[in-house]
Amino acid sequence: MTGYIYGEIETQAGSLPRVETRWNRHDRWGAIRTRWSVGRMRYRVAPGIYAVGDPDRNSMVFVTGNYKLSFDHLRRALNGINCWILVIDTKGINVWCAAGKGTFSTKEVVRRIRIHHLEQVVDHRKIILPQLSATGVAAHDVKKMTGFIVKYGPVLAKDINAYVNSGLKATSAMRTVTFPLVERLKLIPVDVFYGKYYILVVPLLFLLLSGLNPGGYSFDLILHTGGKSVVNLFSGYLAGCVIAPAILPWIPFRRFSIKGVIVGWFVALMLLLTGTMGITLTEKVSWFLIIGALSSFMAMNFTGSSTFTSLSGVQKEMKTALPVQIGMVSLGFIGWIITRFITI
Repeated sequence: MTGYIYGEIETQAGSLPRVETRWNRHDRWGAIRTRWSVGRMRYRVAPGIYAVGDPDRNSMVFVTGNYKLSFDHLRRALNGINCWILVIDTKGINVWCAAGKGTFSTKEVVRRIRIHHLEQVVDHRKIILPQLSATGVAAHDVKKMTGFIVKYGPVLAKDINAYVNSGLKATSAMRTVTFPLVERLKLIPVDVFYGKYYILVVPLLFLLLSGLNPGGYSFDLILHTGGKSVVNLFSGYLAGCVIAPAILPWIPFRRFSIKGVIVGWFVALMLLLTGTMGITLTEKVSWFLIIGALSSFMAMNFTGSSTFTSLSGVQKEMKTALPVQIGMVSLGFIGWIITRFITI
């Protein structure tokens, strides 16, 4: 995990680690793993001050969280710049989410400035924070408690070089948050594996219950109809966490839960044509309810990854959407169980 550190630099605050700006194979592999939610919450760097290049007491100080992918993107963007990186403890959470959750906060920035004696490392009193941390940090309080002036850098780390070359002035493009298809696709794997245990247990439950019938229990029935239930469940799940995020801007309505229902029911219509939704009206309606609710919930879960929402808006939506989703799944499951015994 420390392959990015290649030496030390002496300061009045002691020896500080010097970091590479180029990623090695461990960094690239770590980025891939976290994109697929493998060890994501343990992918961290130690809080502290790191040197990039050959900084001195007049060099700039960039602040970031200790989620290693955030740290890696920053140090790579600082290639060719002699500076310092102050890493604060955000509990392994990325900058934007940490600011919203209160871990990238005024208190933590102040605490780390004091703990790591930043005033002994640099003569100036200026730190550069990522723009997406602004919701969690009160710049005037940081200055009041530490004497350090907070400046907010660009949204994207790749714009830092241009930001520095312009005299720490950000253009409107640097201040604009975008969420294009390629960025949404990067986040989809995390959402796919969000419910990894449920996507194993729930289909197995439906597979076993598909053997129920008026005559008792039939393993032949499992082979005949069980696979269709699994297909329906996975289709609803992927509709909400893959299709909905991919086409997010083009789905009508603002609420993600409604967007998810629309996508889920469209997928259910496609499944209806394949015959996996069953024969009776009750079974078909039951699957429409289950697939719609499942897709709705997974699409709503993507609000935590999207730039389209706010914390208050998400909380408000969840209060109204969750009871509806639970009701749809419950009715759908009851209806599906009934069709195991009664053909209606």
